[in-house]
Amino acid sequence: MAFVGKEDKLRMEQEMPWEDRDVPVTFHQLLSRTATKFPDRNAISFQILSGPKDKAETLTWSQLLAKTNQAANLFRSLGVKENDVVAYVLPNCNETLVTMMGGAVAGIVNPINPLLEPEQIASILRETKAKVVVTLKPFPKTDVAQKVAEAVRHAPGVNTVLEIDLNRYLTPPKSWIVPLVRPKMADKEHLAHADYLDFNKELAKKPTTLTFEDSKEDRVACYFHTGGTTGMPKVAQHKYSGMIYNGWLGHTLLFSEEDTIMCPLPMFHVFACHVIVMAAVSSGAHVVFPTPAGYRGDGVFDNFWKLIERWKVSFIITVPTAISAKMQRPVDADISTVKTAFSGSAPLPVELFRRFEKATGVTIVEGYGLTEATCLVSCNPVDGEKKIGSIGIPFPYTDVKILRDSPDGPKECAVDEVGEICVSNPGVYAGNTYTEEDKNVDLYYFDKYLRTGDLGRFDADGYLWITGRAKDLIIRGGHNIDPAEIEEALLGHDAVAFAGAIGQPDAHAGEVPCAFVELVDGASVTEAELLEYCKIHVHERAAHPKHMTILPELPKTAVGKVFKPELRKQAITRVYNQALETAGVAARVVSVIDDKKRGLVAQLDANGASEDDVNQVLGNFTRPWEWAD
Repeated sequence: MAFVGKEDKLRMEQEMPWEDRDVPVTFHQLLSRTATKFPDRNAISFQILSGPKDKAETLTWSQLLAKTNQAANLFRSLGVKENDVVAYVLPNCNETLVTMMGGAVAGIVNPINPLLEPEQIASILRETKAKVVVTLKPFPKTDVAQKVAEAVRHAPGVNTVLEIDLNRYLTPPKSWIVPLVRPKMADKEHLAHADYLDFNKELAKKPTTLTFEDSKEDRVACYFHTGGTTGMPKVAQHKYSGMIYNGWLGHTLLFSEEDTIMCPLPMFHVFACHVIVMAAVSSGAHVVFPTPAGYRGDGVFDNFWKLIERWKVSFIITVPTAISAKMQRPVDADISTVKTAFSGSAPLPVELFRRFEKATGVTIVEGYGLTEATCLVSCNPVDGEKKIGSIGIPFPYTDVKILRDSPDGPKECAVDEVGEICVSNPGVYAGNTYTEEDKNVDLYYFDKYLRTGDLGRFDADGYLWITGRAKDLIIRGGHNIDPAEIEEALLGHDAVAFAGAIGQPDAHAGEVPCAFVELVDGASVTEAELLEYCKIHVHERAAHPKHMTILPELPKTAVGKVFKPELRKQAITRVYNQALETAGVAARVVSVIDDKKRGLVAQLDANGASEDDVNQVLGNFTRPWEWAD
């Protein structure tokens, strides 16, 4: 179905209410329907190594349904009921998807980022009351098994750990070597109270049809944690209805059973699980997952275009950091099968968009979603005008309002007026977004519209633009970092009186953490020493500040809080001027203004430089620039 503009959105909504759409009630119903329609079509493929001729394992839709049923039966045999939780801490592989699907059928599945620290994993396991954890058997070059063993030790509700051995994906001689170099762990009985079992051996014992009755109605089927690169993550609840809505959108607007989707994104994130996998389950499309670490895997970027050719990929799923890396490699394969690239998780710099389109002949569609809404909210129309830098038009059955507080309560903003982006759609579980009740307080307007914490505006054509964040997160390559964790660490230093952490512009990751401090009177410490201090006291590497500035006095509000907009202006000025100087471009930032429509905008003196010269450098960043008057 064409999606050219907001007229198509309205047309689909006027055809019938969402409740009258012919969509299944449960995930198992949806998967069964697709497996019946396309039993022998490829569903998922995984290759542990990134070479275009390396071994891969493919499951058809009938095989995937059978394994999902086996997994659901296994989890039920381990005491998991509809309201119980199966957690997985895994890189990408076929078992990860089988666990995700089987867990959502048997009970509630809880994907957990394997890059988290043990105490964060344990916190999530306790919060969700997980009974079963699926993870890796110790394997070279990864510490996932060790971290999970430590986490389970602090999660008394976990009674079973199921291990997956990635060695089965390797061929000789690598498969012979792994048992010789496999990391040794202490006796698991001393590490944890749980029983350790082999996932695939236990799976093989179970019937390939469900041994219990599927759910009769809509219910919570997934817990996805938000953020978590620092601090303890919040856990969002997702119902079948939200998952199926995301799948319906992908099938209706993008994919059919003829499509193959390249998805090197992690299966602990909603982008992969709900946007891509659910769209494939709904449509019958084929999804390819290259390497356990996806885009982070060895050789993935070097081999990326050859993998596209191997699998005859029609849709590329990507993020700005990955696009940047791809543009540092030549397009060295036949990619004529590619129709579209879909980018999300962070804003895409204009120059990067143009460079990708020029190099590949493929147009990028930018979209917007969030974990709290079971993901999808808006995108630039696949078949219509794409406004670079905008996040497009809200999807059918998604109601977005730009709201601002007033003495009389929340008010809707006018065209081009900035307010908070608030969302209501079938993916918003109003009143119950998070598992912790207190986290849902003041999270909605009119008991319906989820407050995203993002600031934005609608233009006259109905396109949505993000201008900033009401919540103070740093988003590094799509990962949320809480600046409070950095600030609290710095305030633990004897010499630091005040600290402010923000995201500074970065051409690769969108933004990276930096910090500003004011010292105690008479104290002496260097910026380099404070950076080293953060490496010890800020536990997550992604949150380590990349730059430190000591100021005589931090800018503050009337009530003494650190005034971060001024710090952001200083960071933009420093980063942009450094980039211009490195590139040999004479233009310089002379001020940064807060524009009502565009957010923070750098103003430059040309000093003889041309607009093209500046665009070549600053077009790699997401924050806009203009000439100073």
